[in-house]
Amino acid sequence: MLPLSLFGHRLFALTSLVGLLVNVAFYGLIFVFSLYFQRVNGLSPLATGFAFLPMLGAVLPSALGCVALLGIEPGTAYWEIGGQLMMIGGGLGLLVPPLTSTLLGSVEKSRCGIAAGVLNSTRQTGSVLGVALFGALAGRADAFMVGAHQSSVISACLLLAVGAAIWYGASTRASR
Repeated sequence: MLPLSLFGHRLFALTSLVGLLVNVAFYGLIFVFSLYFQRVNGLSPLATGFAFLPMLGAVLPSALGCVALLGIEPGTAYWEIGGQLMMIGGGLGLLVPPLTSTLLGSVEKSRCGIAAGVLNSTRQTGSVLGVALFGALAGRADAFMVGAHQSSVISACLLLAVGAAIWYGASTRASR
């Protein structure tokens, strides 16, 4: 059903990989910080949902938000975390539309539906992998904060790798 020849197109394969890695980083951290807000800071599930509102409010680079979260500790005030959440959400908001456009532009029009399905599948797979990986790191009752910090480092590294992949793809495309 999926023509594997699509992955022979460098831009298609690269864009699919970017979609996967971004969702590992993003949704894995959402999971970990949902636990942080509830288990460490004692927020209710509703208050935890509201705690993620800053992710909708700004357009800044996501990797910097992940790095900035390394300073959290038990008792860190919410206002100290909100800015980082805005950075992560804003960066994701900047990435998804051009990612989708690039992927769809890398295939013939007759294959746009398949291409969109591949991007959605890789992004959903990334979400599941991120929650599983970061949940395993932060799920240890005696080491939640260590796992949360490890999750932030992994997210930042993945997002920096995504940035490098995008830069590489753009520079290769521009040299043609």
